[in-house]
Amino acid sequence: MSASILAEPRATKYWVAVASAEHARRGKAGFMQVNHGKAAPLRRVAPGDGVAYYSPTTTFGGKDKLQAFTLIGRVKPGDIYAGEMGKWVAHRRDVDWAEAHDAPIAPLLDQLDFTRGKTNWGYKLRFGLFEISAADFATIAVAMGTPDA
Repeated sequence: MSASILAEPRATKYWVAVASAEHARRGKAGFMQVNHGKAAPLRRVAPGDGVAYYSPTTTFGGKDKLQAFTLIGRVKPGDIYAGEMGKWVAHRRDVDWAEAHDAPIAPLLDQLDFTRGKTNWGYKLRFGLFEISAADFATIAVAMGTPDA
């Protein structure tokens, strides 16, 4: 028997992706991309996983602080693919985004496992994509008005 037949199914994971609201909302058409289109981080994400985008600013490179979760959804079946971005190619995964409203992070800082009690909570966000707990994902979903995300 093949080892893959005996392997346990992969448990659902939950992720925070980081991008300006301007860039995150481009993906509202049905996809996600992270870390300036790199494929490697997307290989950790699988169909069925939950994804919430955190946007530190409204515009890319801007000083216009937003500090809010801006998109939330579930990764669709399918592989990573290349998407045209003008003169360069960005790797993407398809996502079924929920209808949601922005949720500022400030009121959630004492509720989220990855920020609770941390004065330097923003440090983790510099990685562009990181795993969070199911409880954190649920807290974010409720804050965004999509408890069923």
